[in-house]
Amino acid sequence: MGRSSKSLKNALNSQQSRLKVKEKASHAAEIAEQKARKLAGGPSASSRSKANQTTGQRNEIIRAPGKGKRTLPSTQKPTIPFQPTDIILLIGEGNFSFAHALARPSPSKAELAHLVHLPSQNITATAYDSEEDCYAKYPDAKDIVADLRGWGVEVLFSVDATKLEWNTAFKGRRWSKIVWNFPHAGKGINDQDRNILSNQTLILGFLHSAAKFLKQGPVPSVAGRKKQKASDEDEDEGEETDNDTRNSLESGSCRGTILITLRNVPPYTLWDVPKLAKNPPSLAQGSTSSNPRYIILRSFAFHREIWDGYEHRMTKGLRAHGTGKTGEGGEDRTWELCLRDIPDV
Repeated sequence: MGRSSKSLKNALNSQQSRLKVKEKASHAAEIAEQKARKLAGGPSASSRSKANQTTGQRNEIIRAPGKGKRTLPSTQKPTIPFQPTDIILLIGEGNFSFAHALARPSPSKAELAHLVHLPSQNITATAYDSEEDCYAKYPDAKDIVADLRGWGVEVLFSVDATKLEWNTAFKGRRWSKIVWNFPHAGKGINDQDRNILSNQTLILGFLHSAAKFLKQGPVPSVAGRKKQKASDEDEDEGEETDNDTRNSLESGSCRGTILITLRNVPPYTLWDVPKLAKNPPSLAQGSTSSNPRYIILRSFAFHREIWDGYEHRMTKGLRAHGTGKTGEGGEDRTWELCLRDIPDV
């Protein structure tokens, strides 16, 4: 077990080093581009920003790893990755406000109109904390959970995302969507490299455990998605689909997908979730079994305001810094992935 842990740490450290080199190269390229633009007499970034403000046009700036910037008009409709036929497992729910918003979508939000037909019984919402600890951390959770249970949503506590197979309630079950919004190890590690390693280990453990509970079937197709490169080391880490393909993931009889949402800013980008999913270390920590490999189907902006009442809460709860809320500033982004190969389970 010690050798496996050391091997995982070395693999993740190596991955971090490669990512930092890539970011430095990208930064150097940006500086070179700015200098070239100045020499050519082109507009500076600040002047272009002012020009956009004067025209009143708002844009989202999205940076794809290893690629240039791409602007997306803010008027584009958000991607809603759920369908009424989905069987959904929610991980790490905190105060269960997302589960509440999913089970009872706002009738005023046209983007969610189809989810009115999603049966509440199709949703299983879980928290890492015990029920007692959850209510102590998040006082509003008790009323939210009462609503959920009244509607028929399955609510479970003391569920470890890295050991889902330990939960007897999950035996023999599979889901079409397994969702973890804003995962975090919550260990309060100040050293950035150790903090990154801790959270990468958490994500890998989750991906290893969740593979056993995804619905089986063919790989889902995303309309308009570019053909995936053959090389496992390619730079394409999932198509950004904030466009007309926003709800076009064909998932009816297809294999289940995992959705992981994080802020698209450091240090979260340094966790490099797409790489962990596509090319993980060979062996799972503390296990003789190999880590499963995933296909990145798409990524898209996550709009919190669509989900009425949803509030992302810190792992430490309301006692942390007075409010316990986090995630302010920066773009939230969801990565949707499915297994490359179906495991023998």
